[in-house]
Amino acid sequence: RSHTREKRYKCKQCGKPFIYFNAFQRHQRSHTGGNPYECKQCGTACISSTAFQCHELSHTGAKRYKCKQCGKGFNLPSSIRYHEMTHTGEKPYECKQCGRAFRSASHLQTHERTHTGEKPYECKQCGKVYRYWSGLRIHGLTHIGKKVKTYECKECGKAFDNPTSFQKHEGSHRKGKSYECKECGKVFSFSCSFRRHERAHTEKPYECKNCGKAFTSAKSLQNHGRTHTGEKPCECKQCGKAFICSSSCQRHEETHSVNM
Repeated sequence: RSHTREKRYKCKQCGKPFIYFNAFQRHQRSHTGGNPYECKQCGTACISSTAFQCHELSHTGAKRYKCKQCGKGFNLPSSIRYHEMTHTGEKPYECKQCGRAFRSASHLQTHERTHTGEKPYECKQCGKVYRYWSGLRIHGLTHIGKKVKTYECKECGKAFDNPTSFQKHEGSHRKGKSYECKECGKVFSFSCSFRRHERAHTEKPYECKNCGKAFTSAKSLQNHGRTHTGEKPCECKQCGKAFICSSSCQRHEETHSVNM
């Protein structure tokens, strides 16, 4: 029934519609950074009452739901269901653009932004926009005078300010898997990178309307398109130099850290 009901509440920031007012309010706080539920024990603030209750359990050590495969405990039934998919390999949500699959609808939704270019998180101080809440959070620290080195996942674009968390996140994509190209023998850790590489041998479905040059991925076409428009959306936080793509900007930013 929820699929057919009218979505009456629409976010003015990103246009996302909602059926229920409480879901709409919770979503709005993701733009503003408002976390109204604060833990009295450690001061951690949470965006929703569900997240807050889950956090409180972390202090008591109570984990009611145990995985039958490995014995790992969880506070919520949704958390254990998501975890169990790591054992079964189930990824029911597939991207129609590139074929990459995900365990949750929310992860698919954030991934799709890499194709659409959507950046719903805007800094109220300077207007800079981000694809992920993590990017906006890290950027906010620069306004209070804190120098932050960011680490961006090349697989999904999520940003981190802690190298350990970044490495752990990258490992969550790999999970010990390897994919070998039968054409040239090149090995890949990620299935989406492997599929993209395979297309380089057989097809280039993304063609530039300006010059006719073809590419294996929508992202490559998007970056190429900027050579025609002159757009350089990726700016170095240290010196202000602008670049067409985030990878070029990251390489440039590393030259600052070497010279420091």
